[in-house]
Amino acid sequence: MSETEQKQLLHLVIGGELSDLEGVQFKDLDAVDVVGVFPNYKAAYDVWKQKAQMTVDNAEMRYFIVHLHRLLDPAEKA
Repeated sequence: MSETEQKQLLHLVIGGELSDLEGVQFKDLDAVDVVGVFPNYKAAYDVWKQKAQMTVDNAEMRYFIVHLHRLLDPAEKA
């Protein structure tokens, strides 16, 4: 890998309405918004922030960033 090429640290952005605001259980799994997979945290954060701001009026709607790179390679240090 060259110096200019950065390692991919994949992140997934998903969201949906929660059944309980104290937990992370979606009301309807069929309605979960799978926004996409992003090559780094910054790209995922930018999209997460945009989606969260679009749904600010719905208190039950939440978006999350999932660190896929940690699931794919759990032995690697963050």
